[in-house]
Amino acid sequence: MTHSFGFAAIGTDWRVESGRPLLPEQQAGLLRLAEEYDALYSRFRADSGVTALARSGGSMPLPPHGQALGRLLRSLHELTDGAVSPLIGERLAEQGYDAGYSFVPTIAPSPARSWDDVLEWIADRVTLREPALLDVGAAGKGQLVDLMIEYLVAEGHDDVIVDASGDLRRSGTGSITVALEHPYDASLAIGTVDLGSGALCASASNRRVWGDGLHHIIDARTGSCVDTVVATWVLAADTMTADGLCTALFFAEPAELLRSFDFDYVLVYSDGRARFSAPLQGALFS
Repeated sequence: MTHSFGFAAIGTDWRVESGRPLLPEQQAGLLRLAEEYDALYSRFRADSGVTALARSGGSMPLPPHGQALGRLLRSLHELTDGAVSPLIGERLAEQGYDAGYSFVPTIAPSPARSWDDVLEWIADRVTLREPALLDVGAAGKGQLVDLMIEYLVAEGHDDVIVDASGDLRRSGTGSITVALEHPYDASLAIGTVDLGSGALCASASNRRVWGDGLHHIIDARTGSCVDTVVATWVLAADTMTADGLCTALFFAEPAELLRSFDFDYVLVYSDGRARFSAPLQGALFS
C-alpha cells in the first residue's frame, strides 16, 4: 500500500493504509467518526454521554450501531457467566485506571454490579436504573475500526487497512502476513497469521499495567485482574466481534465461544503454554 494516514483517537494511535490516496475530506471523516464515538462512550471525558450516565443514571440515545455493540456485550456477558460486563467501569476506576489516570487503587477489589439489576441496553438506547460508570472497552475500539473501514469502502477504497494499535481490519484481495507480538517482549514475535479480508485483534494483560498484578483486564464477577491468560488473538470477519472475543477468551474456553461465533484464536498462558485453533492460517514459533 502506498498511502497512509496516522492520527491519535480514543487514547491510542491509529494508522490507515490504502492503495488509493486518502482525500482531506476522507481524513476529516475518519476523525469525525472517532470524535463522535469518543463523545458517546469515553469514561475519561467529563462531557461524554457515559460520564453523564455515571452522574445521574437515566437513558442515553444511541446511534444505529449502538444496538450491535449492546447485543455483542450481552452475549459475551452470558457466555462468560458474567465475567465480561460494561459495568466494570467503576471497578477499573477504583483500581486506579480512572479518568485522571491516577493508577492508585482506592479500595479492595469487589464484583461489578449486576447487569439485570442496573442496566438495560436495547435497540437505540442504554438505560441505567441508577448512576453507574460504563466501560465498553471490551469491544468498542473494534467497533470503531469497523465504522472507519465501512466508511472508507463506501468512499471507494477497495484495498485498505485500518489499524488501531494492533486491532485491525483489512478489505482487499489476497492476504498479508501479520506478526503476533510476544506478550513479554514487544521486539519479538511468537508467530504469524495470514489475514485476508477480515479482522485481527489482540489483547494482552501487559498492555496497560500500573502496579503489581494491576492491569485493565478485570473479571466483573470478582473485580480482580486476570492472572492465568496473558495474551489472546482472534481472527474474525469484523473487528468488533474479534475485539470482544479477545476479552472473552481470558475467561471462557474457546469451545464455549465457538458455539456462538466463527473465529480463529491464539492463547498464551502465564505458564508459557500456548493454544490455537486448528487449522490456523499461520504458524507459532517454537
